[in-house]
Amino acid sequence: QVQLVESGGGLVQPGGSLRLSCTASGRIFSIAAMGWYRQAPGKQREFVTSITNSGSTNYADSVKGRFTCSRDNAKNTVYLQMNSLKPEDTAVYYCNADIRTRLATVWDDYWGQGTQVTVSS
Repeated sequence: QVQLVESGGGLVQPGGSLRLSCTASGRIFSIAAMGWYRQAPGKQREFVTSITNSGSTNYADSVKGRFTCSRDNAKNTVYLQMNSLKPEDTAVYYCNADIRTRLATVWDDYWGQGTQVTVSS
């Protein structure tokens, strides 16, 4: 069994910064891509960023230049540094990872429980 646990959400003023973390635990054999999605009230979940196990990143246009995704493979952890936050960044942020468990021969998609980010004055 695998768990993804996020932390670091909260309330921040426009222009401020937050750093999210997500750690995967359990019977993990290997992790491929990790990343973040978000879902604002009344909207569909959308892609924010992803990072491969070699460190290549991809970003949604709406966050390019403001958000930075990184990971620590030794800790099975992915981070999201969010700068210059805007009210439209308000959403529940979900961690996502492609994981192969110790007894599996295929990769499965896992999700965290989500962490609330609110940008408001």
